[in-house]
Amino acid sequence: MRMKTTYIHGGISHDEATGSVNVPIHQTSTYKQEKVGVHKGYEYSRTGNPTRAALEMLIADMEGGVRGFAFASGSAGTHTIFSLFSKGDHIIVGDDVYGGTYRLMDKILKRLGLTFTIVDTSKIELVEKAIQKQTKAIFLETPTNPLLKITDIAAVAKIAKKHQLISIVDNTFATPYHQKPLELGASIVLHSASKYLGGHSDVVAGLVTTNDDKLAEELGFLQNAIGGILGPQDSWIIQRGIKTLAIRMDAHEANAKKIVQYLDKHPQVAKVYYPGLASHPGHEIAKKQTTGFGGMISFELVEGFSAKAFVEKLTLITLAESLGAVESLIEIPALMTHGSIPKEERLKSGIKDELIRLSVGIEDVEDLIEDLDMGFSHVQNQ
Repeated sequence: MRMKTTYIHGGISHDEATGSVNVPIHQTSTYKQEKVGVHKGYEYSRTGNPTRAALEMLIADMEGGVRGFAFASGSAGTHTIFSLFSKGDHIIVGDDVYGGTYRLMDKILKRLGLTFTIVDTSKIELVEKAIQKQTKAIFLETPTNPLLKITDIAAVAKIAKKHQLISIVDNTFATPYHQKPLELGASIVLHSASKYLGGHSDVVAGLVTTNDDKLAEELGFLQNAIGGILGPQDSWIIQRGIKTLAIRMDAHEANAKKIVQYLDKHPQVAKVYYPGLASHPGHEIAKKQTTGFGGMISFELVEGFSAKAFVEKLTLITLAESLGAVESLIEIPALMTHGSIPKEERLKSGIKDELIRLSVGIEDVEDLIEDLDMGFSHVQNQ
């Protein structure tokens, strides 16, 4: 099946028993056994649930994995992946990752004995330089959150294989529609499925897949043992959202390109971050490894203009954390999604107080631009 067809018919897409074109929601915690140890493939819903299994098969089909895993959140998926490692292990992490990922590493995993080196993974030479004797993995986002840096996945995967490391890619921003990290050599792919895969701001979920049988077995054990699984209703909602992923991503990108043109010429905007711009340092790599540039834009106001005043004056674009929904969402990373990162670290990474992140929805783009005009008209140089 081709990609768009896979989103609708991949995994388990219907019910064999009744002919229903939608997978049923199996709202059950346990399953009747015919005899001790004799059952129909399911024993307990933490270990496996038919509705969740349909979604897990679907994400594996979408990304080219051998097995998928659905979690209660992207953070739960991230935590489970990091649970592959032991006290004393060292992991290289991108310098521009989701604030919750940084919080998990800094406040929890360090206490458990894992060590981390933060580097700009878009600079391949820094990645290899950071490898230590105890290094076990490289974790990165591309495009990154919120500065939309681009890392050459194939180059990082090559380094990882050379040193027998696991390469982990958070593919939330690009989605499988635009980018396939496993095909580029990555070991594990992670999604916050609350974002583009769900697409409607109505569910929190995480998805993970791998094309390595040994890693799949280990992740399956950890998923069951830790227990941060996705419930059947939320699994059904994510699967429904994925059916329209392709048409939504096309609409997000079409709107984003027009808004980028608008922002790039605006006198109150100091800088626009969008991989689709020829001036973006990662533009050529993005063109090589993705089929599109997506719907995420970050931009900095001219120094002295208040990002807070700007976002609070918008009436159509919603001030909210999260992204990837049909409605446009806007936020200030320094005060919201990345507020858990110390200011010194944020500024070192380039996340300034004037930085704004915009998740472009699928509304009429002229309405969105008019709303941005309203925000700019109320921002005064302070």
